[in-house]
Amino acid sequence: MNIELKSEKLSPQITLAHGNGGKLTHDLIRSMFVTAFSAEALSAEALSNDALSELADSARLKLPEGEIVFTTDSHVVNPLFFPGGDIGKLAVCGTLNDLAVMGAKPLYLSCALIIEEGFETALLKKIIDSMAEAARQNGVRIVTGDTKVVEKGAADKLFINTAGIGVVLPGAPKGLKSFQAGDAVLVSGSLGDHGIAIYAGREGISLQTDLQSDCACIFPLVEIALKICPELRIMRDPTRGGLATTLNEFVQGGRFGIELDERSLPIRDEVRGVCEILGFDPLYVANEGKLVLVLPQTSAPAVLEALKLHPLGRKAAAIGRLTERAPGRVYLKTDIGGERVLDMLVGDMLPRIC
Repeated sequence: MNIELKSEKLSPQITLAHGNGGKLTHDLIRSMFVTAFSAEALSAEALSNDALSELADSARLKLPEGEIVFTTDSHVVNPLFFPGGDIGKLAVCGTLNDLAVMGAKPLYLSCALIIEEGFETALLKKIIDSMAEAARQNGVRIVTGDTKVVEKGAADKLFINTAGIGVVLPGAPKGLKSFQAGDAVLVSGSLGDHGIAIYAGREGISLQTDLQSDCACIFPLVEIALKICPELRIMRDPTRGGLATTLNEFVQGGRFGIELDERSLPIRDEVRGVCEILGFDPLYVANEGKLVLVLPQTSAPAVLEALKLHPLGRKAAAIGRLTERAPGRVYLKTDIGGERVLDMLVGDMLPRIC
């Protein structure tokens, strides 16, 4: 079934009828979602989106031969719009990043929304357009989805779920079992920007700086690392729980520990300042556009230099190494000569940040 794209006149607010599967649901899908995610909106023949135009409950997709990666993620950020992004951009980039760190090239996304009755249609369009732009910029297609509307008070404005499919590239990370003593730990940029930008926006804190969320797709950085280092051990994007929690996941129950050097950690002054005032630790604050890598020490300088040449990796740094000294633990060598253990995050310093 081919869908004729046309501009429907939508009500200024989402009603329960927009989620009942009837005419208003179809009008919303045709006028907003299909228009935004179609080839016409993307203006790119290479991204023609025939799979979406069928408007079936699932999409039939052609994949290159080889291994694929599949992921799904839900996004409940508050506020919906924040310095450097919004829930739509976050939903797309967050899912693409989950594919990328597995060594996969992202190809397809789904988009499912739970909308609270009374949500402004104009705001929804702004968010959907943001999703479409993020997908276009990163060469992926949003090919299927779902929309539900719940009664006012049953949700907080808007929740988005996205699932993603990618194809595994040559040289994909070897995994935790490939770790060796002395392996280097790199991070692609400054830590904690996203969480503090969200918190400042939520609480109305004026930082009087240009601090923004780092929300971005890190696949270009992954490509750089894979091309230079065929023996790359593991990659992750340190989102909820921050860098400290991610590194604990790497070594928990394993043969190695991780030693970090506090002086090498890239943390912006304003992030550090807000954390000191509020009692937060920037090593546990979420990021949405950063890459953490473990790789052989011999490959680290070349990878680090290449990352710094990309706009997303200008603040990349070598921050630590794997060690046999403290198996299963992450510890920080402080700039005053002491040490402290970094456990996994307990509790939730900053809820509703992704």
